[in-house]
Amino acid sequence: MVGLSVGEKNFIKGGIAQDLRNDGRKRLTYRPIYVETGVIPQANGSARVKLGETDVIASVKAELGKPRVSHPDQGKVYIYVECSPTAEPSFERRGGDELSTELSIALERSLLGGKSGAGAGINPASLLIKEGKVCWDLYVDCLVISSDGNLLDALGAAIKAALSNTGIPRVQVREAASSDEQADVDVSDEEFLQFDTSGVPVIVTLTKVGRHYIVDATSEEESLMSSAVSISVNRHGMICGLTKRGGAGLDPSVILDMISVAKHVSEQLLNKLDSEIEAAERANEEEP
Repeated sequence: MVGLSVGEKNFIKGGIAQDLRNDGRKRLTYRPIYVETGVIPQANGSARVKLGETDVIASVKAELGKPRVSHPDQGKVYIYVECSPTAEPSFERRGGDELSTELSIALERSLLGGKSGAGAGINPASLLIKEGKVCWDLYVDCLVISSDGNLLDALGAAIKAALSNTGIPRVQVREAASSDEQADVDVSDEEFLQFDTSGVPVIVTLTKVGRHYIVDATSEEESLMSSAVSISVNRHGMICGLTKRGGAGLDPSVILDMISVAKHVSEQLLNKLDSEIEAAERANEEEP
């Protein structure tokens, strides 16, 4: 928890009001973003993202599973977040568990759409192998190493980068003798399909401090917020999810304005993130 004096609070609020934040950024400017991919060799895909002093890792593991009876034409995606106690003293014991649960739920809402899968940034239908029989289950595990605010956006970026790094084995299905039998599958050890991340969104969190809202808030700025709205937007400008935290209510017109701002900011963030992912993947290919 960030402890600030009255003078420090007023200084931060005053800077935001004048569009000049403590670190020199404007209200709608992100901190430098750094991406490293392939950081966990045992995973199908992985990435580390640093956003200022916020540092997170995401890994993707693909396992064969069976589609849910309610959605026989879709695979499944599970997202889990763990907050390392070394990242923040408040993460020790229940504080870290509660935040981990909150972030996991927020990421699912932002990336997986509704219960039907409609609007999902990660398309569950792309994980189907044989309808009603076999699908891929994706386990996305995230770890918060260091926290200096805006964890949700950083985790969303790490998941997108990890999925870009993910290779899923090619599978051949042998027809079962009857509809009741389990399908027999051959999983290739040599051929891998690249996961399509064209529809995977980035998450833009707008944090309201005083009368204004800012992107990529630091821990100090978050300690002064009245509310925050996180909007996930993909490359096509489609809103994939929206979550809100903080007790203060927001007028619907303000939320509509925030969505408009998030769409604009997301274009810059997507371009920067995609550029960093490409550079990280090239660096991996060049390694001996």
